[in-house]
Amino acid sequence: MQITEIPGIGTARAKLLANVHTVEDLVNYFPRNYVDRTQIKTISSLDVDVVQTIKATIVQGADNSVVKGKNITKLLLSDEGGSLEIVWFGRAYLKHVFKEGETYIFTGKVRENFYKLQMESPEYEKIDELQTDSVNSGRIVPLYTLPKGISQKMFRKWMKIALDMVSDKETVTLPVTHLMPRVEAIKNIHFPTSNEAFYAARHRLVFEEFFFMQLALSKLKAADFPGVVIDCRNLSNFFLPFTLTDSQKAVIEDIKKDLHSGKCMNRLVQGDVGSGKTVVAAIAAYFAVSAGYKVAIMAPTEVLARQHLKQFRIFFQGVKISLLVGSLLEREKRAIYEAIAADEPQIIIGTHALIQEKPIFNKLALVITDEQHRFGVKQRASLSNKGIYPHTMIMTATPIPRTLALILYGDMDISTIKSMPPNRQPIQTFCVNSAYRPRIMVFIEKQVALGNQVYIICPAIEDAEGINAVITYTKVLQNALPHIPITLIHGKLKNKDEIMTDFAAGKYSVLVATTVIEVGVDVPKANLIIIENAERFGLAQLHQLRGRVGRGSVQSYCILITDSKNAQTLERMRALESTTDGFVLSEFDLKRRGPGDFFGLRQHGLPEFKIANLYTDLEILKEVQATLKT
Repeated sequence: MQITEIPGIGTARAKLLANVHTVEDLVNYFPRNYVDRTQIKTISSLDVDVVQTIKATIVQGADNSVVKGKNITKLLLSDEGGSLEIVWFGRAYLKHVFKEGETYIFTGKVRENFYKLQMESPEYEKIDELQTDSVNSGRIVPLYTLPKGISQKMFRKWMKIALDMVSDKETVTLPVTHLMPRVEAIKNIHFPTSNEAFYAARHRLVFEEFFFMQLALSKLKAADFPGVVIDCRNLSNFFLPFTLTDSQKAVIEDIKKDLHSGKCMNRLVQGDVGSGKTVVAAIAAYFAVSAGYKVAIMAPTEVLARQHLKQFRIFFQGVKISLLVGSLLEREKRAIYEAIAADEPQIIIGTHALIQEKPIFNKLALVITDEQHRFGVKQRASLSNKGIYPHTMIMTATPIPRTLALILYGDMDISTIKSMPPNRQPIQTFCVNSAYRPRIMVFIEKQVALGNQVYIICPAIEDAEGINAVITYTKVLQNALPHIPITLIHGKLKNKDEIMTDFAAGKYSVLVATTVIEVGVDVPKANLIIIENAERFGLAQLHQLRGRVGRGSVQSYCILITDSKNAQTLERMRALESTTDGFVLSEFDLKRRGPGDFFGLRQHGLPEFKIANLYTDLEILKEVQATLKT
């Protein structure tokens, strides 16, 4: 049943609701929070800066005025305990809604303004319109994440109608009997009849989400495919210009066991930015090539693919290594296609071009995907399907807490590179406000004079109010520091790879950029990154950006600039100042905000739970896992 069958939802409003198309979609659109409106207070007992509910009578009709170009509507109320002023901004039509002598329920935040109480922009409901089953007053009331143009009151009304349309017949059954029935749980998650009913409803729905996720992962884990047995000999023909860390050695041992097991390796190798995942991948590739097979390595960008090519040619001696990227000429691509189809062992490094139809791989035994969260599951599977059950290794620089990784990647074995190369110095991180910019300019000049390079990150490409933009910032910087070669990069430029290559080669000393450089080439001389409007980035993203510096032996710095006074923002900045350990930060952010926010926008391949929280609901997860074992 389409949502347009609900009175009040026409075609225009249905479009605003985006991914909500049916009545079933609507009832499964869960609240983000709740407010308790069971307690109605008198005006004399109101607290300042708290959302509260009152029942009061209008003693003076609505009055409109314009102050500094803004329309203000005021209303005077009273009850047996005193009087209160209601204020709305930009809602002149309300003047015709209220009449003296009418009694309403109002819910909103109370403020003190010039020694008198005001309630700003409250929700309201006329007392003689209240029904015994009101969805806005006298109960625990849900709050939803809604698009602009749809009010909470409006949405609650639609939700109540939708819930009345839902059949009482169970559509989802679980192998347990102690949980609240699903239909009852759905109704109580939206409009709880009590606190106890809410917790029972939530428990049921969280259990359900975890149950089906774990069931799917357990089926994947059970699907062991036979894999080619690779004899992992010593590294006699592998040139290693540095000593491996103990952590790298341990991960390599995991890989050797997988490759020799006779079953397909399906391993996630996670390590913080700069921990040395690439050399681990190169050693895994060496084992496969030495045994006479091909290896395919897929990177998210052409510039990163070219960096891998450069690094692998240092590591390998006498091994053919090819690059397959979209920018190659057709005759160059044809030559590589022929080489891929041949029997000779080799390494093919590329981007999405590797998963197109034309490359036909012969004797493909190992697939390595770099920065896994940049590719969809189908894209990775497409590359793996080019071989007969090839071994699969996925590398990610997004630090994931161990408990969360075991859940999210339940179909994979997990190895973690914990330690950093010995020549790396911890990046010194400072959070300052915009008043420090003159001093930062001097610091930029100093670092460039020492032969170092600088990244400056802006959250926008073009001007927006209160936000630093790449284009404007670059012009200001070029005028202020005309003797320093400065350029810019952002996602809309067609020559991004060329710019990054030039910066890495030292053609420019300062690169003003958006987050397009979050996954980029190693620039050992880049030792300073300045992040403007740092409050606009998540903790994980700030940590990833910080990882663009500190790739050499020179002391590196990260300067976070924000004028925000928000407590959560400042907490995030303090966390970054206190540690450069991505795993510590991931635990902190997971606990504080949950997995959805930790990984930023939810396109990174993580499950989008509607109600479950992978941190706070671990006990329910354990309950699910125990159920599946019985």
